[in-house]
Amino acid sequence: MPSLLDWRRRWHLRHAPPGPLRDYLEQPFAHPRTDYRHQEYLAIDLETTGLDSRRDLILSVGYVIVRGISIDLSTACHRVVRIDRSIPEASAVIHQITDDQSAQGGELIDVLTELLPVLAGRVMIAHHASIEQGFLSHACKRLWGRELFTPRVIDTQVLAHRTFERRQIPFKASDLRLHSLGSRYNLPRYGAHNALSDALAAAELFLAQAAYRDNGKGLRLGDFLC
Repeated sequence: MPSLLDWRRRWHLRHAPPGPLRDYLEQPFAHPRTDYRHQEYLAIDLETTGLDSRRDLILSVGYVIVRGISIDLSTACHRVVRIDRSIPEASAVIHQITDDQSAQGGELIDVLTELLPVLAGRVMIAHHASIEQGFLSHACKRLWGRELFTPRVIDTQVLAHRTFERRQIPFKASDLRLHSLGSRYNLPRYGAHNALSDALAAAELFLAQAAYRDNGKGLRLGDFLC
């Protein structure tokens, strides 16, 4: 018998227009009882002009597939998105994406048409995932009239917060930043605010967090989901 989540997926599928969004919904979502080591994931990061998904725009998208407990670097992808306005100076300083670079980027519809088949059937990994979920959902609504349904998400920031609280470790907000957490696990240091390097950092952080928590217990996917 189909689960409640599968019924919801089928409902969204019936209402989705033909095209990438419907194709994405054709793929069943991962089951929470799956051994996390046997699941495929997509670590993703977005760079944007701001934090308001209703007003700000996606500047770039970076992602890489994680197969079980291995990162498949051959799948790494970085796309700059062409936008219809000048990039705010404060944003350009942070992301190092200029107006000229944006002008050479791809149309958002083409970038998402490429992304959705890669995300289909996989679990999204992101740091502070509500940003990625919000921007991708609003982008799909603008392009295809329906928001993106992403019920299987792992947020590495949420996992870190849970660990600190469970182990009663004092922490401040800056300790939950992606690169601060990477340092705790002795992970490689990348330049911040590049969509691909941040996606890779999130993938590495999740694998480190999972290995630390698993410790031979054989944890399930549901143990990590938001």
